[in-house]
Amino acid sequence: MAAPGQVLNARPDGEGRPDLALADRAFARAAGSPPIDGNAVRLLQDAGENYPAWLAAIRAAEYSILFENYIVADDEVGREFADALAAKARAGVDVRIVYDWLGSRGAGALWSRLTTAGARVLAFNRPRLDSPLGWLSRDHRKTIVIDGGIGYVSGLCVSAKWLGDAARRMEPWRDTGIEIRGPAVAELTRAFEAVWHACGGEPPQAYRVDATDVCAPAGDVRLRVVAGTPNATGTYRLDLVIASLARHRLWICDAYFVGTTAYVQALAAAARDGVDVRLLVPGASDIPMLSPLSRAGYRALLEAGVRVFEWNGTMLHAKTAVADGLWARIGSTNLNIASWMGNYELDVAVENRQFGEIMAAQYELDLAGATEIVLTRRNRVGPTEARSGPVARRAQSGSAARVAAGAVSVGSALSAALTNRRTLGATEAGLLAKVSMGAIGFAIVAALWPQVVAWPLAVLAAWMGLAWLAKARALRRQGRQAAAAPPPATPPYEGGGGGA
Repeated sequence: MAAPGQVLNARPDGEGRPDLALADRAFARAAGSPPIDGNAVRLLQDAGENYPAWLAAIRAAEYSILFENYIVADDEVGREFADALAAKARAGVDVRIVYDWLGSRGAGALWSRLTTAGARVLAFNRPRLDSPLGWLSRDHRKTIVIDGGIGYVSGLCVSAKWLGDAARRMEPWRDTGIEIRGPAVAELTRAFEAVWHACGGEPPQAYRVDATDVCAPAGDVRLRVVAGTPNATGTYRLDLVIASLARHRLWICDAYFVGTTAYVQALAAAARDGVDVRLLVPGASDIPMLSPLSRAGYRALLEAGVRVFEWNGTMLHAKTAVADGLWARIGSTNLNIASWMGNYELDVAVENRQFGEIMAAQYELDLAGATEIVLTRRNRVGPTEARSGPVARRAQSGSAARVAAGAVSVGSALSAALTNRRTLGATEAGLLAKVSMGAIGFAIVAALWPQVVAWPLAVLAAWMGLAWLAKARALRRQGRQAAAAPPPATPPYEGGGGGA
């Protein structure tokens, strides 16, 4: 069996099977992404394999670097990447960088260094007065495209946290990435162009990389590039389709699992139908508030036969899935509402038996460092046995934006408590108790000092009203300009004539 890090170029097997043809159509419709043949892929594990590959590709770039990441920290790792990018910009390479404003707060010195070197740097979704809640949508992608011919997609941000800290007993974060060569890289370029334009950059056609030569077939791997955008739900629909079509096994790894009712039911239905469904999640998350929400969904999964495992290390940050050893997904999308429907995300779905076997083998290795969660004799959710070996320290919070995503999930738990639309688990009792204390405290303040509550609410209402009014005026102005603009000229017909 091939090992992680090996480049694959073998054709997917199972050609001619009617069920695979049906699955291919379902994937295309669900993800909104056609299959792309002719690629070579390489699996990269953790920062120890991903960072060196990224840096080597950046340093070898000849004319173009497109770099997009949610978190770029101003630490030794972030500075190493900034130095490499700045060096290429000074050498005349077209370096374009998109970072998320909220995720990469505090890295202003890096951007100044890069712009001084000649790189073009844009921030995604800075706070705006005319969009009070616009900050909830983030650019959560982690992609790099070099010279239009090699691309990287992963769940890794650029931060020393992914390397760990042995002196503080902080193990390296467990994460996964993929290297792509071939025609699919053009789709990564187009995905970057769309975000670049959304950040205020020029339209895509103004600087599109001509990849007709560098994107020639590099292998025989078929894959799909799923570029998620807010409210598009392409990855969500793809995940539901895979859960429905899996016949033998569906192994999932996720960092911030708070599944919707529909997704939990899809996994449970697959397990009851005899599919080997496994879910691997962090045992110690860098967002403590998400852990009880994730565990609240364990009971329904365990009762249906889904096997649940918690990672024993510092932090499990990978977002992967492998089904039937044939389909695999790697990227930035977490299994929660904020990631599925609120952010810009990017994932790669690989349809290749050999790559699927490599992913399955790595998954089994990861399970060796995890503890299985089961229903005990008293029908409670708990680990199979005490965790053995040295206990890794809990990961520190990676960003305020992920805390915001957790707040969305907390809202789901509170809604369930009020409407009884789903059964709450015992693990959510502490969360509800804390929120109830906050609500009672708010009520006391409102009763004794009403102005303390009234004035902030009045300011918020006025802010939102003015923002909506400004948006309405802008839309009306756009409509008038479109109505006044002359119709586009029809190009002359140039076909059908004979030669000179």
